[in-house]
Amino acid sequence: MEDHQQQQPPPAAPAPAAPPQYRGVRRRKWGKWVSEIRQPGTKVRVWLGSFDSAEAAAVAHDVAALCLRGPRDAQLNFPGSAGWLPRPASADPADIRAAAAEAAERVRREPALVAAEPPAGRLDLAVGGELDDDMESSPRLWTEMAEAMLLDPPKWGPDGSDGSEGSASQHWPEGSLWDAC
Repeated sequence: MEDHQQQQPPPAAPAPAAPPQYRGVRRRKWGKWVSEIRQPGTKVRVWLGSFDSAEAAAVAHDVAALCLRGPRDAQLNFPGSAGWLPRPASADPADIRAAAAEAAERVRREPALVAAEPPAGRLDLAVGGELDDDMESSPRLWTEMAEAMLLDPPKWGPDGSDGSEGSASQHWPEGSLWDAC
């Protein structure tokens, strides 16, 4: 009996890492990264520019997406960067391109702005919330929220009322909400 041995092909060399894929970004044959976005509800595309890095092109797309689709509907490449992105003066393509170029320039100077993802579990209030700018720009608001957590609980009488008029009907069978369980 002949022994039929199957020859196994040599292991393939690992494929080179694929360039990052970002929404609204593609690479030209000569190495530049370009970005564009479609205006909602139309077939019209807004040209955002040509950039040296994929990240710069991606952040330019994020600026345009926020402007054209709003913070609730925009699908961003870097959701954690929405707070520092420049806002276009209007929805005019020239204004969008100018703000996109400004954002790309910031990324060129400081690549760390988009290098790391936001920490896990961080609530990004800059996108999609009614609190938007107030929460990030008002240290007083944060201080007031922290102080509110330090308030003493209301005083409850023996009948479960808080002593205010018409509160005698409130009764907590297990005692106060702040009692230890």
